[in-house]
Order: sequence, then structure tokens, then C-alpha cells
Amino acid sequence: MSIEIAADTFSSAPPQSESDHAAASMRRLMLAFLVAGFSALLVGATIGPLQALNYGGVDAYPALRPLLQSYYQGLTIHGVMNGYVFTFFITCGLLVYLPARELGVTPNLTMWRACFAIMAVGALCVLYAMGDNSSSVLWTFYPPLKGSPFFYIGITLLALGSTMPLPILMDMRRTWRRHRPGEITPLVTYMSLTTMLMWGLAGVGVVAELVLQLDPWSLGLISTVDPIINRTLFWLTGHPIVYFWLMPAYVSWYGLLSRQVGGKLVSDPMARITFALLMIFSLPVGTHHQFSDPGFSSIWRGILVVLTMSVATPSLVTAFTIGLSLEYAGRLRGGKGWFGWFRALPWGDPSVAAQVLAAITFILGGATGIVNGSWQLNAIVHNTTFIPGHFHVTVGSVTAMTFMAISFWMVPHLTGRQLISRRLALFSVWVWFIGMTIFAIGMTWAGLYGVPRRAWVSALPHDTYHALYGAASVPLALVAIGGVLLWVASYSFFAVFFGTLLFGRHAAPPPIPFAQSFGGPASSTIDSPPNPARFASPLIRALDHIWLLTGITALATIAAYIPILWPFLHHVTRAPGWILW
Repeated sequence: MSIEIAADTFSSAPPQSESDHAAASMRRLMLAFLVAGFSALLVGATIGPLQALNYGGVDAYPALRPLLQSYYQGLTIHGVMNGYVFTFFITCGLLVYLPARELGVTPNLTMWRACFAIMAVGALCVLYAMGDNSSSVLWTFYPPLKGSPFFYIGITLLALGSTMPLPILMDMRRTWRRHRPGEITPLVTYMSLTTMLMWGLAGVGVVAELVLQLDPWSLGLISTVDPIINRTLFWLTGHPIVYFWLMPAYVSWYGLLSRQVGGKLVSDPMARITFALLMIFSLPVGTHHQFSDPGFSSIWRGILVVLTMSVATPSLVTAFTIGLSLEYAGRLRGGKGWFGWFRALPWGDPSVAAQVLAAITFILGGATGIVNGSWQLNAIVHNTTFIPGHFHVTVGSVTAMTFMAISFWMVPHLTGRQLISRRLALFSVWVWFIGMTIFAIGMTWAGLYGVPRRAWVSALPHDTYHALYGAASVPLALVAIGGVLLWVASYSFFAVFFGTLLFGRHAAPPPIPFAQSFGGPASSTIDSPPNPARFASPLIRALDHIWLLTGITALATIAAYIPILWPFLHHVTRAPGWILW
């Protein structure tokens, strides 16, 4: 049962009442999610540059034995720790804590703790399975590559745990609406809830793949699996996971950033439309990752191109809405002319700098994503380094940099400790931006030369390496340089993050910088004055029917996947497991 609390109960004073105790518990639990997430990033980011050096022709793996046996073991650890563990922990913390503070309602702490515990057990399982080199199956874990039961059970626990914020959010919203009937769901809560509803639907694919096929297969209960069915189920989840990475960053951009730069969000409705469209468009299009797979018709491939391009619409809406919000704030700060407002933004604030730079890098991510989503262009870049070049400027820039940005104000907010060095924080942000840009340009450029992704190219004899990839020597050198810069940036960030936790000076915790939109309320907590959003437009009221949006999304997804899965189910392929590395 939710417990109502006042917004001002979150202070650094020792808990004196039930609400103070709940507030302190929330802070500690949110901090646990942050520490767990960034600890996973520490592991993944430590190994990541080894993959970049690999493409530059430097094979570091023989020197790391027996700690790491092969490039494929390192690549699996890098992908799983960054793509699953890091993002899941940060997201499952933020999308409960921020709505709870916005609504002035305490979440179900028992369920939130269970979410943390289940994902922690899952993370330890996969880390064990990857660490002993029994599960070098990469982050996509495509069968018939076969790993340890610990790996698949761990991924299952991570997937199930990551959906647990959904009932927590629903319960908080229900409590809030009992006290404020007829009012529109506050923006951060709305964005968080649509994100989790999207993820709850998307998770059906990978959970079905794991529970029905891969878990019993790895335990020896069944002897074969169908690779094409499993790939299709994986991408039912594997494409929307990109938005499970991206949408929490958008929560910060829409819900916090305009306040941090000293302005207002120019359009609350555009934020809601963005999240509604992301929810509907992200699920039916996952099989565009299978353009090169056999078994479904060219008609459906063409339809998938059109559906995939629709996902660009909410990102374009975001670009204009956030851009205009930043311009408004920059002009309030005295910026003149076409670009003066951009220079006038508070670039000395590492949290602001990280988010604005993340938004800039996402331009490259969006452009390369359009290439991946086009059937004809995808044929050129399929299974080349162009693909990881693309997703490193989505999850590796937008998501990672925004989560870093959030930590710069949230760690002081949760602990009452100042950042140990704003200069080092800014340094980490700028070097990450430069390093990721160089790395991504190198990866995408090398992909146009046909350099394969997921390939231990540095293990080739020197002459063979240069004969095959000598034409791509410049972009491959950029990959290596960018990887080294990212190494420097990541350890600079971790010095700030963990240093602040351990050695930061005590100070008054900063408040959460919830943004206010034009015409919107200053606060939406249970005990705040009546909300002007009561008189919201018919469009916004329609978007507030979240279950209707969920139903539309579910129907669209079913309609897209039945014609593709149906022939696969009638022509089952039975493959035994392969352990290659």
C-alpha cells in the first residue's frame, strides 16, 4: 500500500517520522541502484577499449590470460554489462524515484527492493558465466551458440526484474489520482509509465525465448532449439530495448534539463506525444534487424522499412522541442543572434554539458539508424562495424552521457556530498564526447569498407590483416584512438562518482530540478495547490488514457509478428548447441 508523503520531507536531517524514514529509505535504495549500475559500467567500460584496439590491429588479449581468454569473451562481458546490467539498474531506479518525488507518494519499497535483489542475482549469475569463459555468446546470445545455464537464468532474472517498476508506478499513479481526481498525470510520471508499459510488452519476446527454449536447453531438458524463431523473439525485445535505453534519457531532457539551464519546457504536450509515439512505434518493427534472414516475404520487409522510419518522428519532435527549450533559456541568459543563446548555456555545469553534448551526438545516431532501417542500405552495412558504430552513439552517448549527467546532481542530492571536482567531471564529459565521436565515425566509416563486426581481426597474421583491411587503415586507427579516449573519460568519471561517494564534502542536498512547462504547475505533489492541467486540451486528455495506448501497441505488435512467426512455426529447424570459444 502506498504511503502519502509531503514533498519537503526529503532532507538531510535524521529521520524523525514515518514519512522521513520512508524518504531516507528511498534515497538509500536509489543510491544502491546508481552504484550497482555504474559498477557494471565500470566493468564494461574497462573492457570496451580492448575491442577498439582490436580493430586498430592491437591484440591485447594474449597478455590478459587467464583473466580473459579471447576477444569474444571480452566482447560478451562488454555488451552484457553495458547493455543490460548498467542500463537496467539505472533505469529501474530513476523511473521509480523521480515519479515518487514528483507525485509526493512513496513507492512500494518492498517490491522495489525485490526488483533490485532479483536483478542483482541475475547480474551475478551472468558475470559468473561470462567470467569462466563458458558463455561467450555475445550480448545477443543467438542460438545455436550455447552458454552456461547460469548465463540464461541470469538474463531471465534481469529481464523479469527490469519489469517490476511497472506495478510500482501503476500503484503510485492510482494513489495520486484518488487524491486529485480528474487531473492529468504529471509529466515525469507519464513518461516513466509509458516507458515501462512499452518495456512490459517488449519483454514478452525475450522472456518467451528464454523460458520456453534457452533455459531448458541449457539445463539439458531439451536437446535442440530453432535459431530463426529465437532470433525473431529476441528482436521483439531487442529493438524496443533501444528505447528502454533512450526513453529514460528523454525523461531527463524533457523533465529536468530546461530547469537546469534556467528556463522552461516550451511544450508539455510535445513531450507526451513523443512518448506515446515511441511506445506505439517501437514494438512492431523489431524484425528489421532480420532483413538478411530467410523465411519472410519481401512484402513484409518493405512494410517494415516504412514502419521503422516512423520511429524517427518522435526523435525529430524531441530535437525541435528540446532545442527550443534550450534556446529560450539561453536567451534568458543574455544570448543574442543565431548562436549566442547556445554559447550562453551554463556550460560550466557538468550535468548540463553532458546532456547537451549527448543530444548533439544523437544526430549521428539518428542518421545512421535510418541507414540500418532501410532494406536496401542495410544490405551494404549488414554485419559490418557500421552497426556498432551506430549503437555506440545511441546507448554509448545519449544514454551513458545522460545517466552520467544525472549522477552529477543526484549523488549530491542523495548523499549530501558535493562533487569532489566539477573540473574533472567536465573533463570526463568532453573527453567522452570527443572519444565517442571519433570512435563512432571510425566504426561507421570502416563499415563502408566491409570491415566485419564481432571479428577478432587483430589475431590475424600482420600481413593478412593489412591485406584484408589496409584500405580501411585510417578509420580503423580512429576506432583505436576513440577507444583510448573513452578509457580516459570513463576513469575520470568514475573518479568523480566514487570519489564523491567516499570523500565529497558535506553540504545541503540540492533539490530535484523538475522542469516547469509554460502554463504548467510548479508542483504536482498530492499536497500542492490544484493543478491547472485539469483544463488540458482534448488531445492531452486522450493521451492520458494510457491503457488505450497500450492496447493499440499490443494489437499493432501482434499484427506485425503473426505473419512473420507463423511460417517459422510450421517449418521448425532443430539445431543442437555449439560452443565455439
